[in-house]
Amino acid sequence: MLGALPHIGRAIAIARTLARHDALFFLDRLPYGRALTPFARLATLRRRPADAAKRPGQRLVDALYDLGPSFIKLGQALSVRPDVVGEEMAADLSALQDRLPPFSGAEARNAIAAELGKPVGELFQTFEDTAIAAASIAQVHEAVTAEGREVVVKVLRPGIEAAFARDLAFFEWAAGIAERARPELRRLKPVETVRTFARAVDLEMDLRFEAAAGEELAQNFADDPTFRTPAMDWLRTGRRVLTMERIAGIPIDERGRLIEAGHDPAAVVASMARIFFLQVFRDGFFHADLHPGNLFVAADGAIVAVDFGIMGRLDRDTRRYLAEMLVGFLDGDYRRVAEVHFRA
Repeated sequence: MLGALPHIGRAIAIARTLARHDALFFLDRLPYGRALTPFARLATLRRRPADAAKRPGQRLVDALYDLGPSFIKLGQALSVRPDVVGEEMAADLSALQDRLPPFSGAEARNAIAAELGKPVGELFQTFEDTAIAAASIAQVHEAVTAEGREVVVKVLRPGIEAAFARDLAFFEWAAGIAERARPELRRLKPVETVRTFARAVDLEMDLRFEAAAGEELAQNFADDPTFRTPAMDWLRTGRRVLTMERIAGIPIDERGRLIEAGHDPAAVVASMARIFFLQVFRDGFFHADLHPGNLFVAADGAIVAVDFGIMGRLDRDTRRYLAEMLVGFLDGDYRRVAEVHFRA
């Protein structure tokens, strides 16, 4: 019981945040969640008026932003689980982006020096203290190396490992309660899902894995001019710091700019579909976070991908099952799809 006290305290704090955003409905779907609702309402003096006009999923998104990086990641994971949260809420959760206030340039410089064993001034000619992107786990700065190469430097947030460790322990505790209290939820494997989520986050917080994934993806497309990834700077990369080539291109969802630059949007879509199918079915190694912020179109029309923190790997049998199901859907042969699904 004593070991559960920190988790119970955390649960009450989470309930209060949900209450502020009028998102306590989420607790009703959790075992013992309703028991926290009266306490959360009593502890919350008022809700935010702007929340009243929003859909439940939108209010939940706002609450997850307030709860911090771990909950943003959890919401992103739930956005692809309409079987758990429902279609409408999954669609609302898909709007979650890794947008958080940046930490200071001084903290970034200290982190780089501590990780790489040299002051920033020795590693880079210039280093921009203002981050160009700030996500839940890390942020990105522009720089020029001592040799004159233009790069971007990704730096983990200070204390992010401890913050995630605390919240992941809470998620697993809550998932265990769910399995024990609601047997019908066991088919969704909540504890196993949380552990899979934890393993993915653990990999994402060692930036050497991201650098290696980017290089593997580049090697798989070494002879294909339609797709490329930034070159990695291993001399300036460690567990908490990643340095890579600075790329130029137009974000893939900015249709007007693509047309203005002479690109055919239909051709861009066809190229991206082909590239993704090659990653999945040919290589069994694919970029698993292909939102528009991670995809650019270069001047020569090539697709350039960035951010390799979340990757997927499929064995040959799984690729074959997926290919057979895809063909079944395309042919309208749903019996075949079902048979392949059961066989898989």
